[in-house]
Amino acid sequence: MERSFAELVAEADAVSVEGWDFSWLAGRATEERPSWGYQRAMSARLARASAALDIQTGGGEVLAGAEKLPPVMVATESWAPNVAKATELLHPLGAVVVADADEPPLPFGDAAFDLVTSRHPVTVWWDEIARVLRPGGTYFSQQVGPASVFELVEYFLGPQPEEVRRARHPEDARRAAEAAGLEVTDLRAESLRTEFFDIGAVIYFLRKVVWMVPGFTVEQYRDRLRELDELIRAEGAFVAHTTRFLVEARRS
Repeated sequence: MERSFAELVAEADAVSVEGWDFSWLAGRATEERPSWGYQRAMSARLARASAALDIQTGGGEVLAGAEKLPPVMVATESWAPNVAKATELLHPLGAVVVADADEPPLPFGDAAFDLVTSRHPVTVWWDEIARVLRPGGTYFSQQVGPASVFELVEYFLGPQPEEVRRARHPEDARRAAEAAGLEVTDLRAESLRTEFFDIGAVIYFLRKVVWMVPGFTVEQYRDRLRELDELIRAEGAFVAHTTRFLVEARRS
């Protein structure tokens, strides 16, 4: 039997959104994956490293999927529930999790790592990345690109100004990396189809990815959510487009 709006809302508003595991959305939302396969490529680089740092590791789920960690493996995370989750997951694998405020300076000495990785960092402190990399070391990261899932963002917030839509542009990342003294050796971007198949998936996503609609609560947006629920039931899905870019940079 088709579940009601109230049932879907109550379920999605109550479920835990800790960590960076989106398995709750299985069968309820889909997102195309970038062609470059970040986790696989990250894993290959980690296997060749002697000392590596994963910045903003979340709950550690992505790093834990690597086939082999280097002899020295450190991860940073700022959100306390994720620090605990990542520690539980990564410590048995030989990785140390450091609580860090995601503001400079990074709590490590100069030239401490030959590899720095980060998947979907909220902020990128390029000068700090360059500082902690050894000469010849690399930074490897998949990041959220401009206007990602903005069909959903603008459904709730209305049209966004051009400077907001253009934020997180990969060319800006290139310029910032080069200004920090790094050489960008790879930069690729893709737009990926994303579909939400019920209103619960939308609520869960917005509760988890808190910067999409800042301050989002079911109560504040209940009327818009009800309208979106009707649209999804009529059309089968709400379609948006995720943007991602891959950047690799080397310290000379």
